[in-house]
Amino acid sequence: MDTYTIAAAGLPALGWALHGGLLLRRLATARRDPLTGLHTRAGFTAHADHLITRHANALVVLVDLDDFKAINDTHGHAAGDVVLTATARRLADWCGRHGIAARLGGDEFTAIVTDPARTAGLGALRDALDAPVTHDGHTLRVSASVGHCHREQLTVPVLTDALSAADASMYAVKGHGRRNTR
Repeated sequence: MDTYTIAAAGLPALGWALHGGLLLRRLATARRDPLTGLHTRAGFTAHADHLITRHANALVVLVDLDDFKAINDTHGHAAGDVVLTATARRLADWCGRHGIAARLGGDEFTAIVTDPARTAGLGALRDALDAPVTHDGHTLRVSASVGHCHREQLTVPVLTDALSAADASMYAVKGHGRRNTR
């Protein structure tokens, strides 16, 4: 075969390989929240489904920032963005290498850890999430309601049931006032 024939046959393959690489990069980007860098709902679900079925000690956490709208209304959306990114970082730090965190949308976050004993505990998570955030010389009070569900509490270990149980737990917390964990 001459060089021209090899090049003519290889160019389309090279083009498809580059195109495939770009599509994979776009897909990965679509599964990350651009503001916080956390997984989106789609990116989280794919990983979390796998983790909850494989790890008997898995813990699913649902986090909702309390009175977040007041921060945006009082200090502006830039301040709200700072609070969201701080919350994301704190949740991801709490998970460490033993889980994944995601921003579901708005001011709602979730995480799954495969071994809760390797985290600092739910009390430490609550304390981290409730720590003030500084923006433009203002100290912003932040609080979050945290619900959770241990895999062992589920009849069938599926993510949708774990998130529903964590959601019910979180709303029970909100019913008892802010700054709680249940």
